[in-house]
This record gives sequence, structure tokens and C-alpha cells, in this order.
Amino acid sequence: MSVKIRLARFGAKKKPFYRIVVASNEAPRDGRFLELVGTYDPLGKTASVTLKRDRIKTWIEKGAIPTATVKSLLKEHGFFSKTPNA
Repeated sequence: MSVKIRLARFGAKKKPFYRIVVASNEAPRDGRFLELVGTYDPLGKTASVTLKRDRIKTWIEKGAIPTATVKSLLKEHGFFSKTPNA
């Protein structure tokens, strides 16, 4: 069983709000999750993202794989270094 860092959709119709969660690969999108590690609100003038950086780092070290969308959000907010380690 693998673990993923992904978005869980909340909010009303046409007004989405997402939680960034760590969940089992087999769990439904809005179902059971292991830990809440952030939020993402795409509406408004600027999209707002809150992250628990230490918890995300811990889960990635344990082998959790972020989905493509979550990975792009993490890159935008400087989670991954932009220069390769030499």
C-alpha cells in the first residue's frame, strides 16, 4: 500500500476549497486520510496556499509521493530546490 500527498475537495458547488492531505493510495478522494498537511484556496485575486512544511518533509522522507498538482504547488512555494545539488 503506497501513500500519496494529494488534494481533497471541499467547499460548495462552483466554489472549491482543497485540503492537502496524506492518504492511502486506495482511499477515496474525499475519504479517509492520515494527516492534514495544508490547504489550497484557488479562488480570489491570488490563490492562497498554507503548508505544514515540516510534516510534508517528514512524509516525503517516509516515501509519500505527491501528485502532479500538489508537486506543482510545492514547487511554486519553494519546497523543492530549483537548482540541482552538486
